[in-house]
Amino acid sequence: MQAFLFDLNGTVIDDMAYHGEVWHDILTRDLGASITPEETKLQMYGKNRDLLIRIFGEGHFTEEEMKQISHEKEKRYQSVYGPHLKLINGLDEFLAAAHRHHIKMAIGSAAITFNINFVINGLNLHQYFPVVVSADNVTNSKPDPETFVKAANLLGVNPADCVVFEDNPKGVEAALRGGMKAVVITTMHQPHEFEGLTNILAFITDYTDPFLNSLLQQN
Repeated sequence: MQAFLFDLNGTVIDDMAYHGEVWHDILTRDLGASITPEETKLQMYGKNRDLLIRIFGEGHFTEEEMKQISHEKEKRYQSVYGPHLKLINGLDEFLAAAHRHHIKMAIGSAAITFNINFVINGLNLHQYFPVVVSADNVTNSKPDPETFVKAANLLGVNPADCVVFEDNPKGVEAALRGGMKAVVITTMHQPHEFEGLTNILAFITDYTDPFLNSLLQQN
């Protein structure tokens, strides 16, 4: 494989519970939605504006209002998660090994740039991820393949030569539609939730899984 493309939240860092907590608080307390934590979890994919449209309907908020809500949500998330910021177990060693094997790497996330920078700057990951594609860089978010295809193009790699690391079925679907294989890390979703997605190489709980050695050796 020539490149590894990583989703961010739930894939590089195990933070989705914090996103869920903050989103549910904003949706119910601030915005008056009648939605359970479990229902909130199912809506947590793609751009923040898309989540708001799915829950409240088209035209309920202006674009400017959705930007303000999104930014407020990420500020609260960073406040509660910041003290716990760390890579998922084993990822530091895996990134270093991939770097030694000259495997190109990128971030392809539905998060806004503000949130991606919070992680990359906070954990000093610049050397590993020269290419970052955020929600601000694409027209269509996951499950559309645009995020991962754009990341592959910016790395100068054929999409078919990329392995995507994801935690969300919608992200794996985006990889499939982009012609890419995927490795699923089960931080938020269990294997049965990925039924019908035919591009999955393996399910892992963290980056100490021995399967990952086979990906390094293919390069």
